[in-house]
Amino acid sequence: MAGKESSSVPSTPLLKDELDIVIPTIRNLDFLEMWRPFFRPYHLIIVQDGDPTKTIKVPEGFDYELYNRNDINRILGPKANCISFKDSACRCFGYMVSKKKYIYTIDDDCFVAKDPSGKEINALEQHIKNLLSPSTPYFFNTLYDPYQTGADFVRGYPFSLREGAPTAVSHGLWLNIPDYDAPTQLVKPRERNTRYVDAVLTIPKGTLFPMCGMNLAFDRELIGPAMYFGLMGDGQPIGRYDDMWAGWCTKVICDHLGLGVKTGLPYIWHSKASNPFVNLKKEYKGIFWQEELIPFFQSVALPKDCTSVQKCYIELSKQVREKLAKIDPYFTKLADAMITWIEAWDELNPSGAAAGAANGTAK
Repeated sequence: MAGKESSSVPSTPLLKDELDIVIPTIRNLDFLEMWRPFFRPYHLIIVQDGDPTKTIKVPEGFDYELYNRNDINRILGPKANCISFKDSACRCFGYMVSKKKYIYTIDDDCFVAKDPSGKEINALEQHIKNLLSPSTPYFFNTLYDPYQTGADFVRGYPFSLREGAPTAVSHGLWLNIPDYDAPTQLVKPRERNTRYVDAVLTIPKGTLFPMCGMNLAFDRELIGPAMYFGLMGDGQPIGRYDDMWAGWCTKVICDHLGLGVKTGLPYIWHSKASNPFVNLKKEYKGIFWQEELIPFFQSVALPKDCTSVQKCYIELSKQVREKLAKIDPYFTKLADAMITWIEAWDELNPSGAAAGAANGTAK
């Protein structure tokens, strides 16, 4: 068994010094024991939600830094109000304080899955492979990702587009407990995802998707400032839309800047279904609001002078204020928080802000 585990870990871990793993949590991180063969070479950023006086235990042998609410307030000062409290959206603070090029984020109820042959899946390695190979947002390849082993571009695929676009986001999936909203949970309480689809595909330009934050990787240098998980949880009228909001904003900006988003492999094992009645209380406004939010994001147009992620995000915040505030005053508050987030990001990442302004190119 030990030999099998070690064989699925690369002898030299990919991007060992270029990737941080961000984990939001309110509990001891015993789940890391299962991930030890895959995560141990990497640096962890743990964002502790809830009571900052509670001690979170991390298994020995991991290289990590842990931030609680007191740390967030100390580091960001007045700008700390843009980081959600009592919601997993607090994870985006980890994205902000990281100094690495890549981020992988995972929830603490997600375990190592097995592929149909019974082999343990090194989710992190697959995410890295996704991020290091191009995407194909402008023309769909019917064999899905042409850059995967054993695949290529099909007949009729334009040679001028085969170089692809840089991949900014790798969106992984889940076996066992599906990522359902509360109404679907209520009508399908026993449903489990047992279908393993061995595929990665690029989400086409102009197409939105529901981004789940529990098994997600991204190129922080390419798209990090757009990965803001909004205002959720304590004191807010909505929850469980943090990753959705980040996904919609990120996809619109990726489309504008000529970046790609992949979804599919890798799978993790989602072990615990959250309470559908609690979820419904958090989600119910979002369920109504999303019917107006999706058309808003589908119609967003970013000016050509938005040549960096920060410029795109500031412009997006203006349009949120202008067009969504009529739905609820919350969106005015959210638009303000989007600006605060970018200001805080640039304060903690000054060189990245300058590089983004200088190097961004719009399409």
